[in-house]
Amino acid sequence: MKITLAKTAGFCFGVNAAVQTVYDLLEKGEKVCTLGPIIHNPQLVAELEAKGVRTVASPNEVLEGETLVIRSHGVEKAVTDLCDDLKINYVDATCPFVAKIHKIVAEHSLNGYITLIAGDKDHQEVKGIIGHTFGEYHVLADTDELDILLKNNPDLCDKNVILVSQTTFNAKIWQKVQKNLKKVCTNAKIFDTMCNATSMRQEEAHTLSLESDAVIVIGGRHSSNTAKLYDVCKSNCDKTFLIETAAELPFAELKDCLNIGVVAGASTPAGIIKEAIKTMSENLQPKDEQLEETVEKTFEEMTDEEAFEASLSSLTGDQKVVGTVVAVNKGEVTVDIGRGVTGYISAAEFSSDPDLDLENEVKVDDQINLIIMKINDQEGTAMLSKRRYDAIAGWDKIKDAKDSGEILTGYVKDIIKGGVVAYTNNVRVFIPASQATASRNDSLEELKGKEVSFRIIEIGRGRRAVGSIRSVLREQKKAAEDKIWADIAVGDRFSGTVKSLTGYGAFVDIGGVDGMVHISELSWARIKNPAEVVSVGDVIDVYVKDLDTEKRKISLGYKKAEDNPWTIFQNNYNVDDVVTVTIVSMTTYGAFARIIPGIDGLIHISQIANKHVAKPQDELKIGQEVEAKITAVDLEQKRVSLSIRALLPEEEVVEAVEEVTEEVTEAPAEVAEETVEAPAEEAAE
Repeated sequence: MKITLAKTAGFCFGVNAAVQTVYDLLEKGEKVCTLGPIIHNPQLVAELEAKGVRTVASPNEVLEGETLVIRSHGVEKAVTDLCDDLKINYVDATCPFVAKIHKIVAEHSLNGYITLIAGDKDHQEVKGIIGHTFGEYHVLADTDELDILLKNNPDLCDKNVILVSQTTFNAKIWQKVQKNLKKVCTNAKIFDTMCNATSMRQEEAHTLSLESDAVIVIGGRHSSNTAKLYDVCKSNCDKTFLIETAAELPFAELKDCLNIGVVAGASTPAGIIKEAIKTMSENLQPKDEQLEETVEKTFEEMTDEEAFEASLSSLTGDQKVVGTVVAVNKGEVTVDIGRGVTGYISAAEFSSDPDLDLENEVKVDDQINLIIMKINDQEGTAMLSKRRYDAIAGWDKIKDAKDSGEILTGYVKDIIKGGVVAYTNNVRVFIPASQATASRNDSLEELKGKEVSFRIIEIGRGRRAVGSIRSVLREQKKAAEDKIWADIAVGDRFSGTVKSLTGYGAFVDIGGVDGMVHISELSWARIKNPAEVVSVGDVIDVYVKDLDTEKRKISLGYKKAEDNPWTIFQNNYNVDDVVTVTIVSMTTYGAFARIIPGIDGLIHISQIANKHVAKPQDELKIGQEVEAKITAVDLEQKRVSLSIRALLPEEEVVEAVEEVTEEVTEAPAEVAEETVEAPAEEAAE
């Protein structure tokens, strides 16, 4: 007995992306609800419900704090408008192929075209398409309904008409509908909007059912895609069975079959397919080790991007083209690929970056490497993908980078449980939290949306790549340190960033190496804490004061010579100048007065007034402003002498002043020292 699994079985990219959107939101801790079942698979829906995901029928049912996910089938424009009106936080996971149909019918119906839709009128995708039309429309399930429509509306052939199809419509019926419409409405514009994956899935199901004694169709019974696969297979093979899980396998009907084909709808999870094949293998052919090995390789658990990568496997070299840009807008790029074919690249198929601005990224006459996803021969148009072309080339680069250790650059798109997800050349790379930052204490959130450099440290099955930012950061730090220590010298100046503060100074990163600015080097004025001058994150100019190459320690200076208060004083003040000063402290022999910040002069008790003064407090108060004359300056000893008395007229002297035995310039050394450096509180004592 041989069991053959269709290559196209299981999630299509659009469905996988919608499901992954829900899982990603859950991993971020968000409350999630979906507008209708996220896919037509009751088992997966039940699994999500167990994780707290609610299914709602209308945006009106969304609770405060919930994020609404719109499934890949898409919805009517009125629904998204309602979400906006209600200010609901929602994520639109509509399949890009479906969104393309919305755009087509909206643009043409606004211009007076009658819209014909080939599909199931009760299917959500068709309802969504209808919700984007303006004016007259008709839904056709088959050629019979088309014939009835044309018979009842004989003037239809003279009107402007467009024809689109549900993406999961029956391919054979779609061909017949197109053919019949062309016979009557020769000017009808036909858009081949069937999903390429759907066409391939149905074609493979047709071929496999012709070669098999029995066919197992796996998928939800309410799935249109699955139902059409069942119809295709049933028309060729009487023993065609539709099941949702392995528990429904009809072993009695299968026991005498030599060739069993297995197909699955676009909404069928890989795990369910794998379980069904494994169950058949164990019950009908338990020794078939080769079968189990093949299934393991084909259906390991996939991420959204891995499913995207898997969709590339059917592409051939013939589907690669170079397109010349002829027009660009926010939603798509129009290109000429030759042979009279106009190609369209949606924003989603141009890049995996959701924030990319196409109008800034692409210009007319640019040439772009592309993959052909689908061609409409009748219209002479093609749906193209730059993203998929880049992904093919990007994966080759990922593998080469793993072997060579090359550093890659990419941008971080998501923060997920256990790490971050980065993209390089449209390839998804998982970077564990332990490899994402230089330190485990650094926040991962700060990486989101930023360009990062990383190495590929592991490649797994299913195009899984694991990267490390930390290894690059450490290497860059080491290289920066080595370069600085190779060239650094006393006196060198740097622009550095304050990394941390301590009670005795500030540590400054000068480009990969930290140096310390001692608290005494932060300000010419006396300070008690470095935070009075700088803060963490400040960018400051520093210079190297001292080096210890053995211990690799750097002492930095921050004070500028031009800010030295003695330099300022020397440049702006002279002996005999009259200045306004502020009394800052008192001693038994006089008062200290602030001339400028950092320079205090001494008014000797004999120079306070033109009379005998017992103590300075009798004439002066702390904080009082007075005028005084600079009588002496000793720059070497950093002393300034002031006199209030010198400004008083001689005729106002009412009594003889006691002979001054010690001039100001002859004040005791300890007095002179305190002239500049004694704290105000000490002087006051």
